[in-house]
Amino acid sequence: MQSSARPPSGVPAASVPTVVGPRAQRPHMPGYGVDTPAWTPLPWSWAAERLVANRSFWVVTVSAEGRPHALPVWGVWDDEELRFAFSCAPRARKARNLAASPQAVVMVDDTVECISVEGRAAPVSDRARAACWTDRYLAKYRPISPGLDAAFLDQNLIIELEPERAFGIVEREEEFSTRATRWVFTAPGEGEPEGLGG
Repeated sequence: MQSSARPPSGVPAASVPTVVGPRAQRPHMPGYGVDTPAWTPLPWSWAAERLVANRSFWVVTVSAEGRPHALPVWGVWDDEELRFAFSCAPRARKARNLAASPQAVVMVDDTVECISVEGRAAPVSDRARAACWTDRYLAKYRPISPGLDAAFLDQNLIIELEPERAFGIVEREEEFSTRATRWVFTAPGEGEPEGLGG
């Protein structure tokens, strides 16, 4: 599947980097049987469907000292832009960690049909861009939390993650080795991110 990021209505095109991909690959997982001739990659649509529908996501960040931090958050995956965003307090550990190191991992809360997305995350500084994410967030979560409003989100940060690679694993014996998939996201003209092992 080849798709490009498109700016949401009202957001300047320059504020949304163009991404081509994702491209499916066999992950490097020695000893896990993924090198079988029966291997067939999962389609990106499989991952996108789960990312869009997932309610709570695990976000992993790391401090300047290298201490990992993981907590669940509510968040929104936009598959047209191939971006993820969540909200957190300006003084939250996640925000402090990302200020020191922008590398982050986001995972769905399903441990059978597992998806993790690795990339770079940072607060959204463009007001129109932040408002777009706020609208998406409210559309997703107001049905389960009617009291949620834009004022709550406006007093916090909107963090946007730009993916570099993602992994999909099906934790069922008959599918684990034959469907494990790595997807690589690259901007036009860029090479693949380094360190693409499973």
